[in-house]
Amino acid sequence: MARITFLGAAGTVTGSKYLIEVDGKRLLVDCGLFQGSKELEQRNWDKLTVDPATIDWVVITHAHIDHTGYLPRLVHSGFRGPIYANAATHQLCNLLLLDSAHLQEEDALFAAKKGYSSHKPPLPLYTTADAQAALNQFRDIPRADAFTISPEFSARPHDAGHILGSSWLELTITENAKKTLVVFSGDVGRYDQPILNDPESPTHADYLLCESTYGDRDHPAGSVLDELADVINRVAKRGGTIVIPAFAVGRTQTLMYYLRILEEKQRIPQLPVYVDSPMAISVTGLYVDHREDHDLEFTHEEQEGDRDPLNVRGVHMTRTVEESKKINDVVAPCIIVSASGMATGGRILHHLARRLPDSRSAVLLVGYQGEGTRGRALLDGAKYLRIHGEEVPVRAEIVEIGQLSAHAGKSELLRWLSGFKAPPRQTFLVHGEPPALQSLRDAIAKQYHWPVTIPAYLQSFELD
Repeated sequence: MARITFLGAAGTVTGSKYLIEVDGKRLLVDCGLFQGSKELEQRNWDKLTVDPATIDWVVITHAHIDHTGYLPRLVHSGFRGPIYANAATHQLCNLLLLDSAHLQEEDALFAAKKGYSSHKPPLPLYTTADAQAALNQFRDIPRADAFTISPEFSARPHDAGHILGSSWLELTITENAKKTLVVFSGDVGRYDQPILNDPESPTHADYLLCESTYGDRDHPAGSVLDELADVINRVAKRGGTIVIPAFAVGRTQTLMYYLRILEEKQRIPQLPVYVDSPMAISVTGLYVDHREDHDLEFTHEEQEGDRDPLNVRGVHMTRTVEESKKINDVVAPCIIVSASGMATGGRILHHLARRLPDSRSAVLLVGYQGEGTRGRALLDGAKYLRIHGEEVPVRAEIVEIGQLSAHAGKSELLRWLSGFKAPPRQTFLVHGEPPALQSLRDAIAKQYHWPVTIPAYLQSFELD
C-alpha cells in the first residue's frame, strides 16, 4: 500500500520533503533546507530517518532553497538517482545550490575566524563540490506535460505562479493496476501580480498537500507603489539608506519592476540602487529568457518598451566582494537590495550590521519572515540583532510591505482550492506555522466541508 511520510514542512514553513513509498520504490517530492531557529536548522545536520541511498527519485516543484537546499546533503549521503525539474527550475538551481554551498563555506570560515561557533572547527553543511554533484543528477522535465518516472509513478506539472518555473504537481501512483492521484501544491503564488502568470487551479485529487504559509491572513490591500514611494521619499529626505532583504529569485525582480515604474513616473528621486547579489543578477537574466512564464501585461511591456522592465537607470550590479564592501562607503541616500530575504545569511547581514544603528535609515521587509529568523526578530521589534557574533543595535526604521509577498494569502489559497470538482479524500496542510495551519484548516472545513489533517514532523499515512 502506498505511504507518505512528512520529512519536512510539517508544522513549519521550511524543509519541504515528502516521501512516497509504493512496492518497495521511494520517491521524494522536494528536498529543502530547514531555516529559522537553531532547533529547526539542527534538523539539516541530523541523519534522515530514511537512508538516502534507498531513495530512487526526487521531483522538485520549484527552486527556492526551502524546497531544494538539502539536495547536496542528500547526494553527499548516498542518493544516486535522478532529480527531476523543469528547465527554468534546473537553471535556477544551478545558481542557488552553488551559491548556498558557497555561503555555507564562507560562513564556516568566518565563524572560525571570529570564534563564535559552537562547533570546533566550524564546518559547512555541504560544499560546492557536493552542490555540483547534485546538479549533475538533474534531469529536465516538461513545463506542463505529463511524464513517466517509473511504472509506479507519473507526474504532470502545472503553473503555480510563485516564482519562475514554479509548479504544483499531479502525481499518479499506480499499484496493482489501481491509480491514486496526489496533488502537491508546492508554493502557490498570487493572483493579478506583475511579471508571472496567475496560478492554475487543480480540479481533482484523491489526496492533496496544500501549503499554508499565509493560511491565517490576507495580504494588505493597499497600493505597493504608494507604500514604496512613501518610505523611499521619507528616508531619502532625512539622508538615510533603504536596506531591503530580498530573495534573489522572484522578490528582487518584482522590486526592480516596481522601482522602475516609480522612477519613470518621477514619484521617487533617482537614487543609486545597489543589487548586491550575484545570484539575483543572474536570475534576472533567466526571468527575461523564460517568457513562457510571463503574463500578458509584462509581455507587452517587453515588446513595446525601450527600457529593460526589470531595471532602474541608476542600478549598480555588484558581483564581487570588493564591490559589495564599497557600498559601506556610500553616505548619500541609496537603496540596497541584497539576499537573503529572511536575513538568515549572505551579504545582507553585512549591510544590516552597517545600517541598522543609523536612525535615518530603514529596513524594508518585503516577504515572509520565518519564526526564529533575524527578519522575524526585526518585525517583532527587536532592539538588538545578533550578527556575526555581535549585538547590533536596531535604530533604523523597520517597515513591512506585505503586498510584495509571492505566497498566496488565505483568501487566495481558498480561491485556488475552489477549482476542485469533488473534495479530495484527505487534505494535508503543510508549509505553515501552527496558527496559519489551524486557521486554514478551519476555513476549509467551514467553506468546503472537506476532511483536513495537519501532519506532524516525521508522521506517516497510508494512501489506501
